[in-house]
Amino acid sequence: MDTREEYLQAVEALAGGSGPFAVDAERASGFRYSQRAYLIQVFRRGAGAFLFDPPAIGSFAELQTIMRPEEWILHAASQDLACLREVGLDPEVIFDTELGARLAGLPRVGLATVVEELLGIHLAKAHSAADWSTRPLPQGWLVYAALDVELLPDLRDRIGALLDEAGKAEIARQEFAAVLEKTTPVRQEPWRRLSGMHSLRSPRQLAIARALWTARDELAQQLDTAPGRLVPDLSLVAVAKAQPASKRDLAALKDFTGRASRRELDRWWAAVEAGTADPEPPSMRGTGDGVPAPRVWAEKNPEADRRLKLARAALTVRAEELAIPVENMLTPETLRRVAWAPPADTTPETVATALADQGARPWQLEQLAALIADAFVEARQAPGPAPADA
Repeated sequence: MDTREEYLQAVEALAGGSGPFAVDAERASGFRYSQRAYLIQVFRRGAGAFLFDPPAIGSFAELQTIMRPEEWILHAASQDLACLREVGLDPEVIFDTELGARLAGLPRVGLATVVEELLGIHLAKAHSAADWSTRPLPQGWLVYAALDVELLPDLRDRIGALLDEAGKAEIARQEFAAVLEKTTPVRQEPWRRLSGMHSLRSPRQLAIARALWTARDELAQQLDTAPGRLVPDLSLVAVAKAQPASKRDLAALKDFTGRASRRELDRWWAAVEAGTADPEPPSMRGTGDGVPAPRVWAEKNPEADRRLKLARAALTVRAEELAIPVENMLTPETLRRVAWAPPADTTPETVATALADQGARPWQLEQLAALIADAFVEARQAPGPAPADA
């Protein structure tokens, strides 16, 4: 629905339904620069499914008013919360069926797979990577989008039952709340994420890559087009590696491809010139966060390397005991930071405080603080090689 009248009628119908709201959003990732929602689907028992066209509708204040106090069901909520919040839809309580399935110990957690395993329904995912900014949307796409939310309440009930049976309901509640509270960090030096950056060997090449990335990003924003659809990452890196001496050399570079590679040749050449003349080329390492990559710990800080590997091994065992994926037991970054700079007095209490400072939840402190403290003490008391496969 794409008119205010239809939207307000849908809000009234949803208000008359019962139970939680199932919510999904479709974007145009890979096609558009922005990550805005181009379709928002909402289902509630007793009301039905409604598909909203955000650009056409504008304000969702009325829908937010009726939905906010209730539980929202989403699958992989972290992928959709930002674009929902962008239009004013912001939940207080969620049930994330993807995360819930992980915590319940299901081996595969994609929506179609979980629906088939728990509900016995085959859910085709043919349009998951479609350009949802397309207008008008094909009927088949709309049917696909509606099914995504119509099945979520039943799926939520089944996963909720599995979590209850396993004694993990409180763990899930804390994890769902953490998803809502998590903020998206601002990426430092995002240009360093260009594919193929490892092939660049000098600060000057990095300077050219940075200038090209910036030029492409500015153009992509202007055109609301995914940057990679203009010029692929590998093409930018190929230019930076070649360091062409003239615009003619740039145009002749076979690895410089993409639909805007020749059409915007002046733009790319200006970027090459800017990078070549940059008086402050970037460092080869980047700004970093003060904690080196674990692969160099054995040389730079052998005791930290032992702490990390012993703690990882113990954490893996506990994850298997609880039937929870090890990455959901504790984020690798949290363990890495605490292992690199542990409390001076290593006890379960001080480790718990250090973990909490990094955002660990109460259930994680209860399960892991003593275990990690023991691993740290062992690393200090028994110098020597840590488990190679930890």
